[in-house]
Amino acid sequence: MNRAHIINRLFNEVWNGRRFDVLPEIVDPECVTHQVRSAAGEISSGARGPDPLQEHIESWIGAFPDIAVAIDLQCVCDPYVVSWVTMRGRHIGPWQGIPPTGQEVTIRTVAQHRIEGGRIVEDWVIVETLGLFQQLGLVPSTAELLKP
Repeated sequence: MNRAHIINRLFNEVWNGRRFDVLPEIVDPECVTHQVRSAAGEISSGARGPDPLQEHIESWIGAFPDIAVAIDLQCVCDPYVVSWVTMRGRHIGPWQGIPPTGQEVTIRTVAQHRIEGGRIVEDWVIVETLGLFQQLGLVPSTAELLKP
């Protein structure tokens, strides 16, 4: 089984191609997602099978209709696939309560997926949210934040 192929289908067919019919083939109904963060405390985890994952992706597409994902680097260490991806799009719809800004954004993400039986059963995701928030004008630039 080519585990990287499954993840490539997720990014290319589902995210970029908007082919949600692929999700039941590549995502286990009991899949668990872990939202990794650098703050102290527990890592947030929750079930995210095909239907919740489709809703998640659609929320991004609703806010960034032209969003596209590029796989920058990928490493396979069975049963895991780690992908560094870059997402690009224009913020023209509300997202997470943030009104549209019209800004073009670049979002860097690292995702680790565990593949069992030909499907994604677990993932860990790190999104560079500080950079995203800076691009949307919600947070000052890093240079401004570090001014003495």
